[in-house]
Amino acid sequence: MDKIQMKTPLVEMDGDEMTRIIWKMIKDILLTPYIDLKTEYYDLGLKHRDETGDQVTVDAAEATKKYGVGVKCATITPNAARVKEYDLHQMWKSPNGTIRAILDGTVFRAPILVKGVTPFIPTWKKPITIARHAYGDLYKNVEMTVPAGAKAELVVTDKDGKETRETIHKFDGAGIIQGQHNLDTSISSFAHACFSYALTTKQDIWFSSKDTISKKYDHRFKDIFQEIFDAEYKDKFEKAGITYFYTLIDDAVARVIRSEGGYIWACKNYDGDVMSDMVATAFGSLAMMTSVLVSPTGVYEYEAAHGTVQRHYYKYLKGETTSTNSVATLFAWTGALKKRGKLDNLPRLSDFGCKLEKAAIQTIEEGVMTGDMYQLSTLKNKRKVDTETFLKEVAVRLNALL
Repeated sequence: MDKIQMKTPLVEMDGDEMTRIIWKMIKDILLTPYIDLKTEYYDLGLKHRDETGDQVTVDAAEATKKYGVGVKCATITPNAARVKEYDLHQMWKSPNGTIRAILDGTVFRAPILVKGVTPFIPTWKKPITIARHAYGDLYKNVEMTVPAGAKAELVVTDKDGKETRETIHKFDGAGIIQGQHNLDTSISSFAHACFSYALTTKQDIWFSSKDTISKKYDHRFKDIFQEIFDAEYKDKFEKAGITYFYTLIDDAVARVIRSEGGYIWACKNYDGDVMSDMVATAFGSLAMMTSVLVSPTGVYEYEAAHGTVQRHYYKYLKGETTSTNSVATLFAWTGALKKRGKLDNLPRLSDFGCKLEKAAIQTIEEGVMTGDMYQLSTLKNKRKVDTETFLKEVAVRLNALL
């Protein structure tokens, strides 16, 4: 058949280790044979980030703002060991954090459900989407160790030089202290992204924090969400037949465990970081978790929710066979293609993305899967295959659907 034509490029952000290998396999086996693929390519591999002083990450984020849709491979956020391993100039920041800050985005993560993999929570029948605020709090904190006999104060100096002070603690013994912040503009963007995404996906949305304890910090989140909802989204939600409500984080956890799923759970930065891994694991695997960064201006950046699969990469370098789950990375591509098709009025491109997702799920449900899914699946007739074979099996089913 004729290759599917594209109008506007996707911003393509290559990554690291085993996911970089999978990235090329997906393109070679499942994309370029069918699509005249147009991308603006950025190499976010750790060595190239180091060579460019991490400017390539900034450039990729700005390009995503320009074109509206990006797709990103998993990347390494270096620690001290990685600095030594890759002979880096410095311990570069998380590329995801940089991109999130530039796009002012909210991260939405949802599990991919397949027959044969039963969630660890028996009541869960539908996906639970975690919406994670991607700015501030613990991730932009300031920390100090405090000696015995010291007094710690919170001091705010306004633009006229006037100081406001609050005593945090008088330390009889040694201790530690931490300062966190957030911005009204970022919280507002978070709220808008959550409500817009809920309307797009026709899902109820919950927001949770701990305003009973954090009477100013967390309460600010609660108030901004409610003000924006009442002013701009209440009527739209009623027409769409969906709801929004706020509850405490501990109550939300209890409700989530008792629920059947099928909603968006909006969380502050740290809560979202933790709960997204909990939800992914309880549904089956991080390798079956989609992730999309959505900006309040309607920019979308798709990626897998997991890391670079370092252990498998070292096996690959030794020439050993790997059985790495590529589904989340594949769904990053399909999400970007579907969105690009919708924005550019290319139904054939969007339809291809849908059929590729269907082919991947069908492959697993027919018993062909990588090692992680093989251990989880309750299917009677199942077969463990290597990384490349799985993608080729998906291609067989994709051809049948096309």
